Amino acid sequence: MANVVVVGAQWGDEGKGKIVDWLSEKADVVVRFQGGHNAGHTLVIDGVTYKLSLLPSGVVRKGKLSVIGNGVVVDPHALADEIGRLTGQGVELTPENLKVADNATLILSVHRELDALREGSNEGTRIGTTKRGIGPAYEDKVGRRAIRLRDLANLPTLRPKIERLLSHHNALRRGFNLPELTVDSIYEELASAAPKVLPYIAATWELLDERARAGDRILFEGAQGALLDVDHGTYPFVTSSNTTAGQAATGSGLGPRSIGYVLGIAKAYTTRVGEGPFPTELTDEVGRRLGERGHEFGTVTGRPRRCGWFDAVALRQTARISGIDGIALTKLDVLDGLDEIKVCVGYELDGQEIHRLPASQGSQARVKPVYETIEGWSGTTAGARSWADLPAQAIKYVRRVEELIGCPITLVSTSPERADTILVADPFED
Repeated sequence: MANVVVVGAQWGDEGKGKIVDWLSEKADVVVRFQGGHNAGHTLVIDGVTYKLSLLPSGVVRKGKLSVIGNGVVVDPHALADEIGRLTGQGVELTPENLKVADNATLILSVHRELDALREGSNEGTRIGTTKRGIGPAYEDKVGRRAIRLRDLANLPTLRPKIERLLSHHNALRRGFNLPELTVDSIYEELASAAPKVLPYIAATWELLDERARAGDRILFEGAQGALLDVDHGTYPFVTSSNTTAGQAATGSGLGPRSIGYVLGIAKAYTTRVGEGPFPTELTDEVGRRLGERGHEFGTVTGRPRRCGWFDAVALRQTARISGIDGIALTKLDVLDGLDEIKVCVGYELDGQEIHRLPASQGSQARVKPVYETIEGWSGTTAGARSWADLPAQAIKYVRRVEELIGCPITLVSTSPERADTILVADPFED
């Protein structure tokens, strides 16, 4: 049995939550390994909707261990609120089935405020963040001035660490003509969070190593998508962490040999939230139809997502960068009823056709999609659970996508419901 890593293969919002939840039935442990509460996963199970931001999607299944790894930046108050909300929906969350890495970096109010200030200060530098403080928290992590979860367990040692943190942030605040923060204010913020989150902390790298050695199956859950990777995405319009599959090892504390099968999640079309290039974006009636039928609004912010045709060039690239073994294709039902469907098979850049997404910000903004037109279908794919339930032309579309991206389709999702899934190949058995 292979451990499985699930990553977004586009710009996020591909439907990872449902797929992770669906796969978690065969897993013993589900690990979130990067990002923060800027990510959102929506699960629909027996008509009940669960909205998750920090918690791994496996929490809604009984008997599974859920882990928030060291690669995640954690807002302790947001985590406590999310635990409370899910508990109120009948989900059992205890220190026995939820563990949070003791070396995870904390997101504080100073990070949220800085994030919002930067986004609102200059039209030309907006990235389109959720203003949740994720980027500034990662900056403090690599700047070696972060407060980590384990620090809350020894409150008397916090003040020198807060002083080091504020020597940086108060200099920035002076530049924004804002009052400086006091050590006491940050101390009180952290002290109030400590009793809410400390029961869940653990040396998760050690726990995961023990579970792996015991033969438990581990499911690694990524947030956002590969095109938002801070190294390999549409920089600078990216998130602040590595979102590709390799981060599963670093962000959980397990080595690269712990990764078995890499499953990429991709919609049957493409969406993006926030600023940045989007070669196949549609601003016409078709784009609006995709957004309405696909309910394309962000789980965390409620922002409408930009919609466009499937981009095979970008997906082929992310499949290589993440070492994707198979793709779970989601929201096929949103394409039902279209007379024709277009797929991007190349880009035109300054009069030349290319077959990769260039790294340059300027080049990314100038690429134009080269389309192939595929016949649509009049039947419905919604709720299909086998190939026999799909219209013939829908199957042809899936097979053509498979050819263009150079990667097999191993799962097809036809609605938000857990059971409405066509299994082609089981990642855990591969």
